[in-house]
Amino acid sequence: MNQTNLSAFIWSVADLLRGDYKPHEYGKVILPFTVLRRLDCVLAPTKAKVLAELEAKTKLGVNPDPFLLRAAGQSFYNTSALDLAKLLGDQDHIKQNLYSYLQGYSPAARDIFERYDFASQIERLAKANLLYLVTEKFTTNIDLHPDKVDNAQMGHVFEELIRRFAELSNETAGEHFTPREVIKLMVNLVFIEDDDVLAPGNAVVRTIYDPTAGTGGMLSVAAEHLAEHNPAARLTLFGQELNDESYAICKADMLIRGQAVENMIAGNTLSEDGFPKKTFDYMLANPPFGVEWKKVEKVVRQEHEQKGFDGRFGPGLPRVSDGSMLFLLHLVAKMAPVVDGKGGSRFGIVLNGSPLFTGGAGSGESEIRRYLLENDLVEAIIALPTDMFYNTGIATYVWIVSNKKPAARRGWLQLIDGSHFWQKMRKSLGSKRKEMNDEHIATVTRLFGEFAEADLVTLLDAAGKEVGREVVARDAAEPAAPEGGKTKRAPLARHFRNEAFGYTTITVERPLRDETGKVVVLEKGKQKGQPQPDSNLRDTENVPLGEDIRAYFEREVLPHAPDAWIDESKSKVGYEIPFNRHFYVFEPPRPLEEIDAELKAVSANILRMLGELAE
Repeated sequence: MNQTNLSAFIWSVADLLRGDYKPHEYGKVILPFTVLRRLDCVLAPTKAKVLAELEAKTKLGVNPDPFLLRAAGQSFYNTSALDLAKLLGDQDHIKQNLYSYLQGYSPAARDIFERYDFASQIERLAKANLLYLVTEKFTTNIDLHPDKVDNAQMGHVFEELIRRFAELSNETAGEHFTPREVIKLMVNLVFIEDDDVLAPGNAVVRTIYDPTAGTGGMLSVAAEHLAEHNPAARLTLFGQELNDESYAICKADMLIRGQAVENMIAGNTLSEDGFPKKTFDYMLANPPFGVEWKKVEKVVRQEHEQKGFDGRFGPGLPRVSDGSMLFLLHLVAKMAPVVDGKGGSRFGIVLNGSPLFTGGAGSGESEIRRYLLENDLVEAIIALPTDMFYNTGIATYVWIVSNKKPAARRGWLQLIDGSHFWQKMRKSLGSKRKEMNDEHIATVTRLFGEFAEADLVTLLDAAGKEVGREVVARDAAEPAAPEGGKTKRAPLARHFRNEAFGYTTITVERPLRDETGKVVVLEKGKQKGQPQPDSNLRDTENVPLGEDIRAYFEREVLPHAPDAWIDESKSKVGYEIPFNRHFYVFEPPRPLEEIDAELKAVSANILRMLGELAE
């Protein structure tokens, strides 16, 4: 059974729940039962061995735990003589036996079902006479052993189920998980510059962390990617997740992978740092878009004010309506230091467009951008196609941040417009209508890996229809246009010095005048005798960092306002990254004669059809 059919079958359990459960409650039953069936199948081959080991070690009076783990061949076990298949043999006592079976799991696995409050659902199903039917459907119809459904497929199944539940629950945009192709792109970008990690046979040990782990998709794909390129390398996974149900799925996946489940922390990353003194080699994150952080505002502000740069939020705080930049700062604080040219970190984070430009000079957002750019931490920002995520169609960007930039990148920021690289999905999934294929991912990865400046040339036939595309170097000649057609060239990847995104906001004052037009002067204070500024005429100008402020003022302001001056006490340095401005290509409108001729032809055609109707 393929992943799509498996997801559809598991979802069909909802038919049994309809009436007794509301649609948005289906997940409370279906998700924990799916996890339970997965764990049940994983332990099935070693069940007898575990029970024999339990009996032997109990007789000897020794702690059986390490021996049971070894017998199970997993990082969890179950000591109950029951399994889901045996539960079906005693329909009258299925509730009691199911409780007994769950209690047989080792503590780490048992915690998964406590996160779901599974006991409440068992009671509710039993009262509705549904417990046996649901258990039977999961047990007799699907085999979720890893030999039948590997971890990658299982991850897809969970994400498809969560997507459906999220649609029924009207979840917040970006709340749950990231499409696999976006994760694959991010993993490629994070690893590509580290040849020692990817080199086959090099038995390196690295850590990777996701502060918004969700169901663990990013961590899983990263582990699979590294194992594929270098089986000798070992990647230790760490994560934190706020949502209990997503955390439970993530923890189950880590158990099956043999990862240390104590590295998965439940809780709010912003207010309860699960790894307060730890740093990581790699990090990936997709924090929720546009979600306010008012609930944790007190704790976050306290850390900002009391710890400053010794804490996570020293550079500044964004507005309360969007906390995504707090996660960005959190990851920066988790970067391993570079010592004698070794160590350091690189991470990828998905953000919407707001962190690029929201907030003027001196604002929290601007100060965060200023900190990142003045400390040369941002390697690249890649624009993704719209309609890529399951519950939002907004524009999104992948930021690649590192404190171990290669020499060629130091002092530079690369912008890549990846919004061109997508294909239409055969069937939309929620708001997701587009996907990136392997070729698209490879192209963006290559542009980043080569630190390239490139253009995208679109080939159009005589009718204006696209017939091909080519990525060419920025200074390369265009390919030949199709016969009778033309080419359209657009910027694809560009380099900019970090300071190119900075500016100084100057406050331009003009004097207050009385009814006769005479300048009013101040009579008190340090400015006594100086012209009094007119607040109604006050204005601001943004002067690029590389430009002399006085020269700019004399060129751009004084010719229009000879009596103006700069209030230097109000000058502030700001940073913004106007991504779209650097990739905008002006297309002149068609000639008026051509438009007029087209309108006349359409009008004539309408009149002809009306005449035919009148006959």
